[in-house]
Amino acid sequence: MRKDKRIVLTLDAGGTNFRFSAIQSGNSIANPIHLPSKANTLEEILNKIVAGFQSLIDQLKQAPSAISFAFPGPADYEQGIIGDLENLPLFKGGIALGPFLQNHFKVPVYINNDGDLFALGEAIGGILPQINLALEKAGNPKKYRNLLGLTLGTGFGAGIVSNGKLFTGDNSAQAEINRMRNYLFPETSIEDSVSIRAVKRVYSEASNTDLKHCPNPFEIYKIAKNEAKGNRKAALKAFEHLGIAVANAAADANTLIDGIIVIGGGLSGAADLFMPTLVKEMNRPFHTLNGDSLDRMEVSAYNLNDETEKEAFLKANTAQIKIPYSDKTITYDKTKKTGIATSVLDTSIAVALGAYAFALQKLDQKA
Repeated sequence: MRKDKRIVLTLDAGGTNFRFSAIQSGNSIANPIHLPSKANTLEEILNKIVAGFQSLIDQLKQAPSAISFAFPGPADYEQGIIGDLENLPLFKGGIALGPFLQNHFKVPVYINNDGDLFALGEAIGGILPQINLALEKAGNPKKYRNLLGLTLGTGFGAGIVSNGKLFTGDNSAQAEINRMRNYLFPETSIEDSVSIRAVKRVYSEASNTDLKHCPNPFEIYKIAKNEAKGNRKAALKAFEHLGIAVANAAADANTLIDGIIVIGGGLSGAADLFMPTLVKEMNRPFHTLNGDSLDRMEVSAYNLNDETEKEAFLKANTAQIKIPYSDKTITYDKTKKTGIATSVLDTSIAVALGAYAFALQKLDQKA
């Protein structure tokens, strides 16, 4: 990928801004284009998307090979159809955005969820290769191939990558972690406790502050760090609740995936507050009906943002065991581990890199 000369145009589409970039050999090669996503008509928003990509093309000396980008769901990503979006209501009823752009620019167009592309970007050029390199340097033969990417922001998103390939479902509904049950409020979805609005709600309730006048999560973070005035106990509680809720969803998901977990999105900046709670909660055991203790997961979770825990994660715990009726031995790793870390890339950069990698994979399949 790092030597591939094909150019891919990317877009990270949010409810507030459109961020366009052009990538070649894994690097941005044009001045990024930022446009507000707000529009009054469908024609206006489509023209804005076209203008963003055209502004990139005007900077290039070589024609792009594909367009690949993140767009919120619900959607039929395989066909490039965007469905009824809450943050972008002009797409209500279903708009064939992919085919429209393909007809206009005459190149293949690929669309995915931002959580999916974030995970792929981190698996290709972010946390996963970094961890495997650290394991190798530590003399640990273990190598991780699977990754669960989580994005914490306006909502709760996820993506799954295995052996460098993005997992895609049959209905473009893969890794929709926001539909998991909320551990803290079992009759609600997890997003009611993992989102910007959730952090504000908990702070508001714990501090008896009117939600309309509640500070934003960054301000709540500063209050928790004693860097701003406010109710510190309520601020700490807001991020503790976030950590508990994320932990239970992550533990359930990783029980099926069994890989590394990486966290991105705007709320990931408060990881120093919620990560210890998150990892502790993931490692907290179940209790069976007869009162016995049962490990929450078959793997132990380690906070890779903490140097002591990272060192323990990287350390090999292997033994040479004898093969029965033979004079040969085989290496046996006695421990099962998962590591949780925040993104080593800016989330938007990881999304763009994932979009780029996904396009190259699809183009190669066609070749």
